[in-house]
Amino acid sequence: MSPSQTPNAEPIDIMATKEKSSWRKCTTFFFQSSAVMSNEEDVEADRRKPGGWKCMPFIIGNETFERVATTGLTANFTVFLVTRFHMEQVAAANVSNIFSGTTNFAPLIGAFLSDAYLGRFRTLAYSSVATLLGLIVLTLTTVVPRLQPPSCSTEDQLAGKCVGPSKNQLGVLVLSLVLLVVGAAGVRPCSLPFGVDQFDRNTEKGRRGLNSYFNWYYCTSTAGVLVALTVIVYIQSNISWPVGLGIPTGLMFLAIVFFFLGTRLYVHVPPEGSVFSGIAQVLVAAGRKRSVPLPAPEDVLLQQEALYSPAIKSDRITKLPLTLQFRFLNKAAVICEGEVKEDGTVTNPWRLCSVQQVEEVKCVLRIAPICASGIICFIALSQQWTFSVLQSLRMDRHIGPHFEIPPASIGTISLLALSIFIPIYDQIIIPLARRITGVESGITLLQRQGVGMVISAGSMVVAGLVERRRRESSWAHGGANGMSPLSAMWLAPQLVLMGVGEAFNAVGLIEFYNRQFPEQMQTLANALFYCSLAGANYVSSFLVVIIHKNTSWLNSNINLGRVDYFYYVIAAMGLVNFFYFLVCAHFYRYKGVPEVKQESEEMKVVDP
Repeated sequence: MSPSQTPNAEPIDIMATKEKSSWRKCTTFFFQSSAVMSNEEDVEADRRKPGGWKCMPFIIGNETFERVATTGLTANFTVFLVTRFHMEQVAAANVSNIFSGTTNFAPLIGAFLSDAYLGRFRTLAYSSVATLLGLIVLTLTTVVPRLQPPSCSTEDQLAGKCVGPSKNQLGVLVLSLVLLVVGAAGVRPCSLPFGVDQFDRNTEKGRRGLNSYFNWYYCTSTAGVLVALTVIVYIQSNISWPVGLGIPTGLMFLAIVFFFLGTRLYVHVPPEGSVFSGIAQVLVAAGRKRSVPLPAPEDVLLQQEALYSPAIKSDRITKLPLTLQFRFLNKAAVICEGEVKEDGTVTNPWRLCSVQQVEEVKCVLRIAPICASGIICFIALSQQWTFSVLQSLRMDRHIGPHFEIPPASIGTISLLALSIFIPIYDQIIIPLARRITGVESGITLLQRQGVGMVISAGSMVVAGLVERRRRESSWAHGGANGMSPLSAMWLAPQLVLMGVGEAFNAVGLIEFYNRQFPEQMQTLANALFYCSLAGANYVSSFLVVIIHKNTSWLNSNINLGRVDYFYYVIAAMGLVNFFYFLVCAHFYRYKGVPEVKQESEEMKVVDP
């Protein structure tokens, strides 16, 4: 007899039971998708074969929608604070700058948590949800009257008579920004390397797929930024703020859906501990053994045989050969009495490190000078975005008799050029270059960055020449307050060059970081890329302050200033930076390339 037929038994609601069962299934699927998985599921995901391009629609789709959502907020955030929260312009600018700077440095913390504890999949899942919650809260501030100050006319706003936000309203705003920072801390450093995890770098197909992945990843994310700076900003400014923030919120929801749809295809690389502690252990161990002599100091092969070099447990980590560059660090792997147990493990990791650990620290030391050179290149990009807007305000921005380009949209020419050029580079230029050079990526990673630096410096020279022509034309048509009859499309060549330069340098730098940093440090590598952007913003601000204080080039009236001279200074900085980069590139040694002893008894490294 079934329970439902048992005398005095409570009647069972079959429909409710089915609903509960369905609810349990949906809940279970959500938690599994958001990485709250058992150890068995983790092991299963770790053992999967890399899916390569099968996983890319989900990962790149997630990144594209996330980029549209977050850029759709930050691009117009200062205007939002002034018009909706009635903040003073200076206060709003400070809040916006603090928020942008924090979101660029937060990935360092996210990278640490991902590598040490959570892994990239879990970090992406949690941070994506945090971003969605932040956008929801921010959107509610435009919908719920109690979460925003009273409405105010434009005249009262200009006169400073509007009522500002209350403490509770500011608290809700800050909550949304904190959630968005938490989201940026996880999404920005983990998204790209999580995609890298899905390619098998031990096969030619996987390596070629990885080359295209970097290009398409940057291309689609840039296209997302382009949409945000045009469509989303237009909706926010001209139609409705609730709609203008509601659309990014909906897109962020789609980003999470895209990400979770690929859950059963992803390879999950487990966290392997903090990279910072590993670096510190090598430095401490080398310092403690500074007086210990190195075995066979001039013979790298004999020296490696004498040092502590256990087998690598993970097949996803490249076994790095010993090198003699920064050889003082090799002392950290010198085996002294009592430092190795019978099972081959070390007794104290702060006294003895493996050759692998030593070479990973060397990778970081080699990359650091290259990282510094990228900041100057980003300065050119930052200044073009700022001053091209000011230039366009004194030029004819009409296309046809009725349409006028908004000043803030003129910089999208650079993004459009980048989005168009990257597929051409990936599908046409790389295959042609591969036939000529024999290099799998067409040209080496360092060569790609160098080309971008030259093009960026050249774009500043072109910008200076165009600005000189614009200034002379403005003075000829009204003097200091004159408007140049030149079309704003005269700015297109410099912006197109900047977009192409970014396609070489910025994409090349991202690929360089992800290939040359040790595998377990790739999350940190992407965090450092965003720190480079933040560094370029700070250096740009410092440069503007110095030049404004000591010259009359940067006047509030652009016709009275000499922005062309300012452009030439940045071009000169770019040229000096390029020669600095050449020196760094000359001494750079690619990861995993062994030193070979030549007949001349000199050590030489062959670049891939």
